Amino acid sequence: MSKHILSAGFCLLALAGTNAWAEHLVAIAGPMTGQYASAGDQIRKGAEMAIADINAKGGVNGEKLKLEIGDDACDPKQAVAVANQMVNKKIIFMHGHWCSSSTIPASEVYVEANIPVVTVSTNPQVTERGLKNIFRIMGRDDQQGLVAGAYLADKFKGKKIAVVDDKSAYGKGLADEIAKAMEAKGVKPALRESITAGEKDYSGWSASSSRPASR
Repeated sequence: MSKHILSAGFCLLALAGTNAWAEHLVAIAGPMTGQYASAGDQIRKGAEMAIADINAKGGVNGEKLKLEIGDDACDPKQAVAVANQMVNKKIIFMHGHWCSSSTIPASEVYVEANIPVVTVSTNPQVTERGLKNIFRIMGRDDQQGLVAGAYLADKFKGKKIAVVDDKSAYGKGLADEIAKAMEAKGVKPALRESITAGEKDYSGWSASSSRPASR
């Protein structure tokens, strides 16, 4: 995670002015543990560098920032718990969460507390719900899916293409958009299916036991 992206997010604080809050705590939240911990490590390191750079330049409106780190492990329930913890700590800004399945439920907590949130989560519902406090800083699934689906349809015309997701908000949302874009190009996926992530044996799973490709 680029420290420059995080710096840009933290600088939103300057626009609002930090004098309205008693503490100057900013936070990040993401998968610090679990299967996506490598991404969480990058997010943490980027945030730490951003905070160090901002504080070295005098902070925001002359006030230093302190970083809080939340570990949601990309689990929706854990994400809500992290969000409530951050509200209780009186953070003034959240960069998070990482997985869309975490960001969507956690954002409901932040909006109630009127805490601004910047996220890289890509599921359209992150911002389609009309929450005034949440800002996305990268493309959505329907944008990524349009490009990927068109590429598959054009480059693999006449081939059998399977579109499979892991049932997560990010995975399913992106896979749905890819399948939609393919069909718009006249190419129907040979298989459109979801799997349960973490299973050890998929030998009993086959296309004949799956749901139809069109839904």
